[in-house]
Amino acid sequence: MAQERTRMSHSISMTDAEIRPGVIHFALAIGGFAIGTSEFAAMALIPYFSPALGISDTVASHVISAYALGVVVGAPVLAVLGARWPRRTLLIALMIVYAVAHVASAFAQSYEGMLVYRFVSGLPHGAYFGVASLMAASVVPRGQRSKAVARVMTGLTVATVLGVPFANVLGQTVGWRYGFGIVAILALACAVLVWTYAPKVDAPRTGSPLSELSALGNRQVLLTLLTGAVGFGGFFAVYSYVASTTIHVTQAGEAAVPFVLAVMGVGMVVGTIVVGWLSDRWPNLAPFGVMACSGALMLLYAPASGMLGTLMPLVFLIGMTGALSTPLQSRLMDVAGEAQTLAAALNHSAFNVANAIGPALAATAIAAGYGYQSSGYVGALLSVGGILCFALTLADARRSASPAR
Repeated sequence: MAQERTRMSHSISMTDAEIRPGVIHFALAIGGFAIGTSEFAAMALIPYFSPALGISDTVASHVISAYALGVVVGAPVLAVLGARWPRRTLLIALMIVYAVAHVASAFAQSYEGMLVYRFVSGLPHGAYFGVASLMAASVVPRGQRSKAVARVMTGLTVATVLGVPFANVLGQTVGWRYGFGIVAILALACAVLVWTYAPKVDAPRTGSPLSELSALGNRQVLLTLLTGAVGFGGFFAVYSYVASTTIHVTQAGEAAVPFVLAVMGVGMVVGTIVVGWLSDRWPNLAPFGVMACSGALMLLYAPASGMLGTLMPLVFLIGMTGALSTPLQSRLMDVAGEAQTLAAALNHSAFNVANAIGPALAATAIAAGYGYQSSGYVGALLSVGGILCFALTLADARRSASPAR
């Protein structure tokens, strides 16, 4: 352990004598705040930009899908292409692209144009979080890596509490275009902060486009990604229909929806901090614990949705389970070998796959007549699926580590 600390200290001193991890983590979290605001606020801005572009709300939802597709495509492609780039330079470039794409979105005049701009907006998303997580972890001792990753992810979760409502207010008052414009400003602010405070020289790296692609043949990487794609689907199954549940099942009215979503967002912030701390101490138990809690809480979702007084505390706790990405991101750092950037970026592709799987399965249950509250049972099943996937991941790791007989 002392040798590890010495190695870390030497690595940090070689990159920048004035490194301040807290400031670096804050700078990176601003990027997460920009991305979180954009990803979630776009859903809230649909009622405002759909009439302006001459389309229905249903058609406008394709704009959300275009962004998610951009995340899935952009994460591996940009991670491989940027394998030899200094992390500081790559992060700045990604945020500049993000800003330009959001300026274009703000000035979009047609549905087709908006589709293209939102797809381009999604391209830097996964690569940014992957590289930002690696940079955040590189400036702290190994035993604090999950906490460092959690600090970056806190930017995204805080966006669900502050950034999304603010963008929605802009959409209601001065116009939806300002909602996308504010994201562009935040992305540029992140680029400036990273340029100012991030280490100017990376620690020695051996990555190359070819070595990054090795992640695609690494069973541990693929199984960890599968855990996220399945296990996190339960969270999105509930999150996607919590507003409809509040209105139609709880019958609390539309006015209660922002408060329910805000409570869930606060839970995400708290969960990110708590799970980051736990992951540094129990890296293998933390994912099991998060998914087990998620499954148990979602079983309570249907009976709790009858009253606002029981729904609010439950969605807060479910929000806390949205921190699953933190321990899985840390695990990918351990198992990815020289494919660190691609593996870290693919983590966010996996969660966007979860964002497609969870709501789709919940929609099937709702369409079958089981009601909006049935999304909780779908979420519980996906959480159990995630637990089984992670158990398989650890079993495979033990088998690989056992000496050949």
